[in-house]
Amino acid sequence: MNEVAGRKLKGIILELLNQEDFDKSLEAICVLPERQVVNSLFSFFYNSNELIKWRAITAMGVVAANLAETEMEYARVIMRRLLWNLNDESGGIGWGSPEAMGEIMARSHRLAEEYSKLLVSYIRPGGNFLEHEALQRGVLWGLGRLAHARSQFVKDAVPFILPFLESRDAYHRGFAAWAISSYHEESIKPLLLELINDESKIEIFLDMELVECTVGQLAGKSLSKLS
Repeated sequence: MNEVAGRKLKGIILELLNQEDFDKSLEAICVLPERQVVNSLFSFFYNSNELIKWRAITAMGVVAANLAETEMEYARVIMRRLLWNLNDESGGIGWGSPEAMGEIMARSHRLAEEYSKLLVSYIRPGGNFLEHEALQRGVLWGLGRLAHARSQFVKDAVPFILPFLESRDAYHRGFAAWAISSYHEESIKPLLLELINDESKIEIFLDMELVECTVGQLAGKSLSKLS
């Protein structure tokens, strides 16, 4: 497809992200010029509409995974840009970047091989630990997304995820409970049982839908999966 003017393309993508049939939107996004699409999608990570943000993250995952099959070096450029966004020197906060990393690696084995340890490092004490609580939410979701698709790449993250089950932040507790459900270890069950009656409500993006649930519900689902 010919180059599309930046503002026009951004408008096209926003319209696609808003459509009810998001599967068809993803197909349409994938035939647009990839490099231009990537730049536009980054801008939607900061959108005030949560569904638009999450759909942009999903689309980034699809586009980057496709690029990993045809232009691996450019797919690495995307990953490095996400990493840079989480660097203090970037001057920004990096909203959506850890979630996008998890989404991309869930869809690309090759990129997971190269970058999964870096995502883990953002919650590892002594690593690149992120102090910002909202970014920690993003890392937990990203690790959970990767764990549900390719658990082998984040198995070593479990000891660093577990402390978040006792966090004062409900999103930390819920996302951590969801993330560890791919690891069948008996020692995890008592920790999840303690959250069963946690009525704190959160929103989580699952199966391309933004859903409201309680921390206890997520813990219960994880327990049933572990049983």
